[in-house]
Amino acid sequence: MREISYSNAIQEAFQQKMEADPDVFILGQGVTNPWYVGDSMANLDKLFGTDRVIDPPVSEQGMNGVVVGAALAGMRPIVVHPRVDFLLVGIEQIINEAANWSYMFDGQISMPLTVRAIINRGGEQAAQHSQALQAIFMHIPGLKVVMPSSPYDAKGLLIASIEDPDPVIYIDDRWLYETKEEVPETLYTIPIGKGVTRKEGKDITIVGISTMAVEAEKAAILLAKDNIDAEIIDLRTLKPWDTELVFESVRKTGNLVIADSAWKTCGAAAEISAAVVENTFSHLKNAPVRVTLPDSPAPASTPLEEEYYINANDIVKAVHKIFNSK
Repeated sequence: MREISYSNAIQEAFQQKMEADPDVFILGQGVTNPWYVGDSMANLDKLFGTDRVIDPPVSEQGMNGVVVGAALAGMRPIVVHPRVDFLLVGIEQIINEAANWSYMFDGQISMPLTVRAIINRGGEQAAQHSQALQAIFMHIPGLKVVMPSSPYDAKGLLIASIEDPDPVIYIDDRWLYETKEEVPETLYTIPIGKGVTRKEGKDITIVGISTMAVEAEKAAILLAKDNIDAEIIDLRTLKPWDTELVFESVRKTGNLVIADSAWKTCGAAAEISAAVVENTFSHLKNAPVRVTLPDSPAPASTPLEEEYYINANDIVKAVHKIFNSK
């Protein structure tokens, strides 16, 4: 099996779904421009034409309105926001409209809409271009939220998102675009709502989201040098997240660290921590620890970014904090 990059896996998923289903089309800012989307949508406009790969005037609310209407009409649109920050301009169409239509019509209509939102960070992009906003969408009934961390999952979850009858917020992080692994050439899906155990362990459970799942695997290697055997769970889906996979792991290890490269207050890590405490309290040996960004906007200087963003070393510190607290 060949190895391809995370961004190439996304491009392949788009291409194969558009070849297989004429109702699939793409609308979004800069979808034909590598400056916006890297090579994750390369040549799609040449393969399918600009009536199916559409770069419209800049209007996030207008774009979201068009795709909501198209999904209601039976098509399977994908709207692309090359910075998740700018999706906020059109958030009313997603939260008030897309998330509620099926419920309001008693499930008699579906909303097969994929919202691809890209996280950009680092490189001194500052507070308005560096946000990870997954917790906002995780909060909303009627939306599904996926965050793949690997090329294999990037392709499989994107195909699953396009095929799903409900609106899916598909969030990818540009920090992952160059990572490579073996990816099947065929169409395949990964079930939305199912996490995966990347490494089994007995001493502590580390739950990672998106880039932090990758960092958690690096942390496990470092922790092994200190004779700490970490179990690594890549959540993959945030709404609905795989509660039983996490609960079973915590019942085994008795300890939990959640790593999420977003803010701490009311974040995904807070929700996971609360659910674990509610459901596995008698098995916990120590309080769960969250490894997140500080509750502060992203800085616009490289030295400050080095302090602001989190990585495997921060996870290792959190684990040592737990085991050294006795």
